[in-house]
Parts: sequence; structure tokens; C-alpha cells
Amino acid sequence: MASIKQLEEFTQQVRRDIVRQVHAVQSGHPGGSLGCAEFLTVLYQEILEYHTDFKMDGVGEDLFFLSNGHISPVYYSVLARSGYFPVKELATFRILNTRLQGHPTTHEGLPGIRIASGSLGQGLSVALGAAQTKKLNGDNHLVYTLHGDGELQEGQIWEAAMYASAKGIDNIIATVDFNGQQIDGSTEHVLSLGDLKAKFEAFGWLVIDIFKGNNVASILKGMAEAKTLTGKGKPVCVLMHTEMGNGIDFMMGSHAWHGKPPSDEQLESALKQNPETLGDY
Repeated sequence: MASIKQLEEFTQQVRRDIVRQVHAVQSGHPGGSLGCAEFLTVLYQEILEYHTDFKMDGVGEDLFFLSNGHISPVYYSVLARSGYFPVKELATFRILNTRLQGHPTTHEGLPGIRIASGSLGQGLSVALGAAQTKKLNGDNHLVYTLHGDGELQEGQIWEAAMYASAKGIDNIIATVDFNGQQIDGSTEHVLSLGDLKAKFEAFGWLVIDIFKGNNVASILKGMAEAKTLTGKGKPVCVLMHTEMGNGIDFMMGSHAWHGKPPSDEQLESALKQNPETLGDY
């Protein structure tokens, strides 16, 4: 088991990877990626039971589905540094005909990627199918998902949420990156989400909050609690309160960095705030 310090150092390197990937091609989505760096670090370093000898069927292991696929920089970084593919391949991010496209896709055969998630709102439906398959096959491993809070404005999410509780799919933990920001402004301004906890509970889900979603210790504790709620006849939702752009002072809390690359000077500043810990690619 990794220490809190080790997880924080891993996260720090992931933040470097994110801004370097996006800066290199002057394209991509750093804000939400940075906000979820701690979560994906903890998920892949401590929570998921998985094989880096990647097989698409996922038999005998936990599965993760990234629904808000635009935060691919953080996903690629964590997958590479967790052993799925060489870290040096991060240098090919968003370059034509490489495996690391702007939104994850499956036809390039990148290990760790099970669905294409460029279009928002679809990941929960896919994950529920995978969770039901595990139940039918007697596979007791869990299915995890990650969603953006703005993504919850998509109607298919709520169709899937209704289906999950109606069918008693209790081997899934769906996490929402609850940062209150989306591409055009705050979620409150664009289309208010209201009381998300009450909504998921009304749809028959068990819901917990992780109020410090950029703190690895809080994520460890919260996800452990979420896991104890599985197998009780209801799906589980985690509302993870984060800050967009976390870890880089000029990006934090602003929707402007949803899909904006840093300049040369901004990259230098970001890297100074996050010294190298595991080695750059």
C-alpha cells in the first residue's frame, strides 16, 4: 500500500504530465484533468484490482469507465504511470494517427481504454452493461465510473440512473467530479443541477459526499466507504467536490481553463509549482 506522501508525489507528477501534454500541441483540456488528478491516482494506485496485461473483456478484475472523455490528459498519464503503456508515449498526445487521441477511443488499441468517450452522457449506460455482465458471470469485482457535473445535464445519464436502481445493479460506484464549472461558465449559470444528492437518492441510489475531493486521504476514506455500500441492492454514487485546475494557482477555480492550453511562460510557472517526482517523459 502506498503512503499518503507517495500518492501525493504521484499526483504531482501527473499534474506535470497534464500541462506538458496540452502545452505541446496547444490543444486539450487541462482544467478538469487537474481537478481529477488525485482521484485517478488513488483509484489506480490503491483501489482498483486490475491487470496491466490488458484484455478487453475485463474478466476477474475491477473495471473503470471514463465518461467525461475530454479529461484524457489525466487518464493517459495515470494509465501510463500505472504500467499500461510506456510513459514516453505521452509525448504523442493528440498527434494524428497515434494511440493517444484527444478523446479516448478503442480502435487504436490503447491498453486501459474500453470505450470511446468523446460524446458525453454515455459512460454510465456502458458501465451498467458491464456491471450486469459481471453479475451474470458470477464475477464479484466492481465497476467504477467518472462523470463531469456538467455532463449530468445529458438526459441519458438519468435514464441510466433509473435503470440501475430498477434492476438492482449494486456492483457499481459512479463518481461525479463536482467542481461547479463547465465550458461556458458555472454549472449554476448554464443549467443548474439543483440538489444532486437528493436527485440520485430519489432515483434509488445510495449517495455519499467526498467534500475534499483534491485530498488523497479524503478520497481513500470516501471510496472505502462507498465500497462498503455495494452489494446492498442499490447502485452507489459518490459526489466528489473538487476544484477545476487544482494545483496550479492561475488555473484554479476558473472555467476558462476547461479547454485552454498554457503558454510557454504559463507552462514554466505550472511546472515550478509541481516539481518533478517520478521523471518526465
